[in-house]
Amino acid sequence: MVDEITIAHSPDADDAFMFYALVSGKIETPFRINHVLLDIESLNKAAFEARYDVSAVSFHAYPYIADRYRLLKCGGSVGYKYGPIVVAKRNLEDLKGKKIAVPGKYTTAFLILKLYESDFDPIFVPFDRILEDVKEGRADAGLIIHEGQITYKEYGLKKVVDLGEWWFRRHGLPLPLGCLVAKKDLKERLGEDIEGYIKMSIEYALKNKEEALEYAMKYARGLSRKDAEKFIDMYVNSSTVEYSEDDIKAIKILLNEGYKKGIIKVKPRVEL
Repeated sequence: MVDEITIAHSPDADDAFMFYALVSGKIETPFRINHVLLDIESLNKAAFEARYDVSAVSFHAYPYIADRYRLLKCGGSVGYKYGPIVVAKRNLEDLKGKKIAVPGKYTTAFLILKLYESDFDPIFVPFDRILEDVKEGRADAGLIIHEGQITYKEYGLKKVVDLGEWWFRRHGLPLPLGCLVAKKDLKERLGEDIEGYIKMSIEYALKNKEEALEYAMKYARGLSRKDAEKFIDMYVNSSTVEYSEDDIKAIKILLNEGYKKGIIKVKPRVEL
């Protein structure tokens, strides 16, 4: 049996909130956990190499790693009538042919934008540079994830489309964005399932919100406490504790649409 595993996730307020109980020892485990913090596109690429035992990844990346990782039922980020936002300095009637700064080729944000408008010129840049690039005119528009969904107006930018709203209008379903995956042999190597401990950590944070929020503020990247709480409420909710039937249905539709459009190059198979 292994006595240490690595869990990789984003250095964001929502992930910090979710893993607070495990990081702080509020929930004890019979094995040590090494937490690695990386941006989501770096996590996607690391998962292609099966680098970490448990990792946060984009749903867009999941089909490419489904042979080595299983999808956990907890730890997901799901937007209900909201999601990644396209912003610009001026009102845009459409995005066709526009130069759009995006946070990574394998992000779900990029997948959903390609479903919304296939004909645009993507510029791949770190997510935390996008607002500045749009403000300074290096891109016609920007695809915003994380706290930028709340702070973009501070840069003098305007919302062109909320892709979570667009997705809901089309399907009447939430938009699945990020997920947690675990190596398929991890349960055997650990002698038990990591999923239960992660779920307990999420539930602890939701029941002890002020305590977990205080810790998460270390990763809020300049957000006020009120905005950090708003951001966490958006992406740590009942679906994070466990996906609903609608969430699972949405996951399958999203990945199948991506495959049919040729955006995802391997046939998706969802294994929970």
